[in-house]
Amino acid sequence: MRIAPLLSLSAALLLLGMGCTSDDGSQTGDAPSFQRDGRLAFVQPSGDTLAAIDVEIADTDAERTRGLMRRRSLGFDRGMLFIFDTTDESGMWMKNTPLPLDIVFVAPDSQVINIARRTTPFSQETITPAAPKKFVVEVRAGFADRYGLTDSTRVRWIRTN
Repeated sequence: MRIAPLLSLSAALLLLGMGCTSDDGSQTGDAPSFQRDGRLAFVQPSGDTLAAIDVEIADTDAERTRGLMRRRSLGFDRGMLFIFDTTDESGMWMKNTPLPLDIVFVAPDSQVINIARRTTPFSQETITPAAPKKFVVEVRAGFADRYGLTDSTRVRWIRTN
């Protein structure tokens, strides 16, 4: 009589454990924690700061490929700054990224080129800049509208680590 409830409990725990993997086979619980590498400000042409955030910096191929994959939360005070070795029109994607994001493409002179607002989680569609970019800033979806970012906005950043 006691075996049936025990088997049911074991089966439920097994199913829960199986549900905790992502499509790339990694455990969803192993999402990296936020690493503050720098500080970034979005600045109006007048010089006034629209918003300032802490950023993780992705400046290696591995870091850029990983990006914000498997992150389940991102405050409005945080983001990721991608720094590319060359200036080009290559795009970004949302593979294994469960959060909708605003993706801000930035020219070598720190001018915002364009913003992909409220991107689709887990999409493998390539999101491209409107002109060659040197940097990309990923922030929580709605950030650009909340703080009034436009293509006249500039970014300023410093590395703290």
